[in-house]
Amino acid sequence: MERTKDRASARGLVSGVFMILYAAFLGVLGTLVLGYFTNVLTMYAAWVGLFFYVVLYSLFFKRHSVFGTLVGSVSGAVPPVVGYCAATNTFDLCAVLLFLILCFWQMPHSYAIAIYRFKDYAAANIPVLPVKKNIALAKVSMLVYSGLFLLAVISLYLFGYASWFYLIVGVATGGYWLSIVAKGFTIKSQLPEDHSAWAKKVFLFSILNITILSIVMAL
Repeated sequence: MERTKDRASARGLVSGVFMILYAAFLGVLGTLVLGYFTNVLTMYAAWVGLFFYVVLYSLFFKRHSVFGTLVGSVSGAVPPVVGYCAATNTFDLCAVLLFLILCFWQMPHSYAIAIYRFKDYAAANIPVLPVKKNIALAKVSMLVYSGLFLLAVISLYLFGYASWFYLIVGVATGGYWLSIVAKGFTIKSQLPEDHSAWAKKVFLFSILNITILSIVMAL
C-alpha cells in the first residue's frame, strides 16, 4: 500500500521471525509491567485487546471478512478501558461507555481512510466495506456509527461520569463531525475519487474530535 510501503517490514529491513519474537517479547513484558505496577484486572483487559488484534483481527478477519474493521475496533477501544481499570481497579458502566465511545469512533474513522485510500485497499485486496461492497453502504454505516458515537459521548455525562463542560464540548465536536459525515450523501457519484476530499475531511476531523474529547474528559 502507498501509505505503508516505507515501513521497515514492508521494505524487508527486518525478518518475519525477528518481528514475531520482538512482538512476543513486548507482549510478555507488557503483561508483567501491568500485572506488577497496576492490578490483575488491568492485565486481563489488555489481554483482551491483544487477543482481538493479533489473533482475531490480524490472522483471521483483516484479509478475509468485511467485518474486520469492526473486530479491529474492539482492540482499538480497549486502551482507555485499560487506563480506567489501572486507575480504579474496577470495570463498571464508565469503562463500558469509554469502550463504546472509542469503538463507535473508529468505524467512520476507518471507513473514511478506506474511501480516501480506496485504490490502496483494492490493490492490497483488503475487504473493507467501501471496497468489498460499495461506498453508498459505507456512508450509511458511517452515519449510524457517528450517531452512536455522539450518543455514547452524551451518556458519559448523563450517568454522572463527566461535567457539563465536557458535555458542551463533546456535543459540539461530535455534532459537527456527524454533520460532516452526513454531507457525504450530497455526493451522488459512486466513483471513489469523487468522495476523496470529503472522506479526507471526515478522517482528519475524526482525529481532532477524539483529541479534544480526551482533553476535556481529563480536565
